[in-house]
Amino acid sequence: MREGIHPDYYQATVTCNCGNTFVTGSTKPEIHVEVCSKCHSFYTGQQKGARTDGRVDKFNKKYGIK
Repeated sequence: MREGIHPDYYQATVTCNCGNTFVTGSTKPEIHVEVCSKCHSFYTGQQKGARTDGRVDKFNKKYGIK
C-alpha cells in the first residue's frame, strides 16, 4: 500500500440519543446517531403495521369485487 493516501482508522464509540453506546471501526473517533437497534421500532417489536384494510375495501367496492 502507498503511504499517506489512506485515512486514519479508529475504534469509534457510537452514541445513540437513547443513551446506548457501542464500539465499531470507523474513520471518525466518535459517531452520534439518532436511532440504534436498542430504540428503533423494528428491532424492539413495537412496529406498527400499515393500515390497508380501508384501502382494500374501497378498491373492492369500486370494482364490484366480493
